[in-house]
Amino acid sequence: MIYTKNGLIDTNKHPVLLFIFIKNCTMENKNKIALVTGGSRGLGKDMALRLAEKGLDIILTYNSKQEDAQNVVAQIEKQGRKAVALQLNMGDLKTFASFADKLNNVLTNTFNSSNIDFLINNAGVGGYLPIAEVTEEFFDELLNIHFKGVYFLTQRLLPIMNDGGGIVNISSGLTRVTVPASSVYASMKGAIETYTKYLAKELGGRKIRANVVAPGAIMTDFGNGHLRESEQLQQFISSITALGRPGVAEDVGGVVAFLCSDDARWVNGQRIEVSGGMQL
Repeated sequence: MIYTKNGLIDTNKHPVLLFIFIKNCTMENKNKIALVTGGSRGLGKDMALRLAEKGLDIILTYNSKQEDAQNVVAQIEKQGRKAVALQLNMGDLKTFASFADKLNNVLTNTFNSSNIDFLINNAGVGGYLPIAEVTEEFFDELLNIHFKGVYFLTQRLLPIMNDGGGIVNISSGLTRVTVPASSVYASMKGAIETYTKYLAKELGGRKIRANVVAPGAIMTDFGNGHLRESEQLQQFISSITALGRPGVAEDVGGVVAFLCSDDARWVNGQRIEVSGGMQL
């Protein structure tokens, strides 16, 4: 016997209904879940939307832009996927334990799960100073957000990652080319690229893949929108880019979504630059 909104049904008389009921119950937990840090705007927003298009449910984090984050959640829900936004400051490592508790509650109550499948470490801030002007406070802020925070958030979430999942760490084209005033930011991203190779090696036994996506110059509000707001800078970037224009957020999200699909099952420990061929 099973209970339905129309009352009791004798499954001995209706075995097909029993099969459908069991199938629906077992399918409830099957949808894969991606956690995107910094998913309220810019690159992270497009990543979250493109992952949802691939059929994944999404947990995204925001630091201060709660309204923006909820707007992304609404867009994902319109696609028929589940989504939740959680507050997280990547630079405040003391809050990671409470974030993990909130994440576990959301997984249980909203997604009927206890695990995630993919982690996209995207959250970050811009910071540009010549070497001679870098202060210890400036250095530590970028260190905590872009490397230390990513390292220890990933470490904390590894126990709840499903085997066979994946990690995508967002780096920068500035680890390949040099631009004045970017030494601290680029150094932290260089550390992330090394960390990613170690993740790929150490997590291989669990069939968890780890890769880097390194965007080039992208017109978002990152770094106070300095590229988006400067036509002169856009013209310069266009002149040194093989495809002849600066990037936009929509150029990057699909690459991340690809890395979180079965099509990328044999891509591991790689750095994929998404720059349109900048400074080749």
